[in-house]
Amino acid sequence: MRPLLALLTTLALLACSPQPQKADPALWKVEGSSGETAWLFGTIHSAERPLAWRTPAVGRALDTADTVMVEVANLADEADVAATFARLARSEGQPPLSSRIAAPQRPALAALLKSTGYGDGDFAAMDTWAAALTLARSGADDDAARNGVDRAVIAAAGERPVVELEGAKEQLGLFDTLPESEQRDLLAAVVKEAASSDTDLADSWRKGDMAAIEKETRKGLLADPELREVLFTGRNRRWTGRIVEAMKAGNMPFVAVGAAHMAGPQGLPAMLAARGYTVTRVE
Repeated sequence: MRPLLALLTTLALLACSPQPQKADPALWKVEGSSGETAWLFGTIHSAERPLAWRTPAVGRALDTADTVMVEVANLADEADVAATFARLARSEGQPPLSSRIAAPQRPALAALLKSTGYGDGDFAAMDTWAAALTLARSGADDDAARNGVDRAVIAAAGERPVVELEGAKEQLGLFDTLPESEQRDLLAAVVKEAASSDTDLADSWRKGDMAAIEKETRKGLLADPELREVLFTGRNRRWTGRIVEAMKAGNMPFVAVGAAHMAGPQGLPAMLAARGYTVTRVE
């Protein structure tokens, strides 16, 4: 569940110093038999302070690329993203949130609602998935999201095209189309993890430890086969196709998406390798 919330909501790095935090994130080079080239860069979406993410190798790759590909291109337009969320999330006549979760988990939900200032009936006009993400984001620092590496990469693109692999509407639409039973699983996972302050994934990202990140993608909600297909594997499969199309069109994209999407046999590096490309970890 941690990687998923990191991709679509927030993941905070706990720190007290205002100085940029040193990072050595993972980077891959993708090469095709006809000279096609791309780079894959795993990002983190939120940070309590700026991150020194642009290592020499990352900088060279980004400077060489002629296109930047990201999950959502308009991250800085917070009003537009919020409007998209509100439009998809709205659903009148929903039952109290406590009735959308198993009885043993209701005390934990009540504690979460109290800590975030919400009431049990405050989500009567909101889908379960949206209620879950709202609770997951409660108390999050908007400045932390503005320190996300995705935004920094987009800013560094300059005049080069920034291409969306997904966009906010499609990304949030993945949740909106989940069966209600799976939306309730999402809510349960948010409630379960609310008391956790685990920063292991953030530490793993800073170190470029993909083995540790891959382990996280096998836990919690992503251990559910149906949800894993919709929210992880299926997305990676679609993105792989779009990256291949870009390379075949003669572009050299720098692909910057959440680091979890790079992990394991269902990650982007593995899927591109399965398509016949040479994929090399360069950092």
